[in-house]
Amino acid sequence: MIKYIAMVIAGACSYGILSTFGKLAYRDGFSAAEITFSQAFISMVVLWSFCSLQNRINHKATPLRINRKIWISLLLTGATIGLTTFVYYLSVLYIPASLAVVLLMQFTWMGTLLEWLWFKKKPGRGQIMIIVLILGATVMASGLLNIHTEQIPLKGILYALGSALLYAVYVVASGRTISQVSSLQRSAIIMTGYTLGIFVVNAHVLWTIDHFNLLLLKWALFFGVFGTLIPQVLFSKGIPKVGAGVSAIIMTVELPVAVITAHILLHEPVTCYQWIGIIAMLLAMALMNVNILK
Repeated sequence: MIKYIAMVIAGACSYGILSTFGKLAYRDGFSAAEITFSQAFISMVVLWSFCSLQNRINHKATPLRINRKIWISLLLTGATIGLTTFVYYLSVLYIPASLAVVLLMQFTWMGTLLEWLWFKKKPGRGQIMIIVLILGATVMASGLLNIHTEQIPLKGILYALGSALLYAVYVVASGRTISQVSSLQRSAIIMTGYTLGIFVVNAHVLWTIDHFNLLLLKWALFFGVFGTLIPQVLFSKGIPKVGAGVSAIIMTVELPVAVITAHILLHEPVTCYQWIGIIAMLLAMALMNVNILK
């Protein structure tokens, strides 16, 4: 179990660095549509190439046939996480990144609630207490206490909450993916849905873009590796073993990673309250993992 918990944590940490590097990409003049679609397309090509290579190594002339129902389920799962990424980037255009991350972290209780409503998996009392502790620590870690709410556009808040709900749906769906599909095949199909979801929403923008150059390729490769390939492969293997509800809690490590990365690379100030919140989050996660391993 420790191995699968580590996979979920590593995938969330990979997501955590994206907001900082996203700001750096924006400074180079690229939009959310360009970044998300290019990274998704490259990741999709790489994953299908790995699938083809795996089939050759295993001496399979044709890949394992997957029925239409499973294809649709995995494509929709991919479209959900793809739209989560895009909607989250949109929210950052309207509200501070720290607040956007806080609202995104609401997927923790949303995921637990969805699993309870859809699959009748009622969270335990200890799990509820840890969720409350993490959410309280999230507010401190984000610096939300220093933000004047009257200056925050409602549109940005709705975008961020929408991304949190989509993220929760993705986590729950990932925890219920079909076991007979290999993790690599599952990742490739999900990434195909990821790419298609972003393309459908942004087709009208992508057709008119003239920024396709080597600089965009550099960013696409970076975001493709750390924003899609690494987390998608790790989540595909880790979440079904750990469970959607617990994974949703573990993945809140994304917030402290985002704050620390921004502090180091962008020199964004981090207050004492934020450090206390980060430490509280890590302690809560450690406590939760101890309960899991008993």
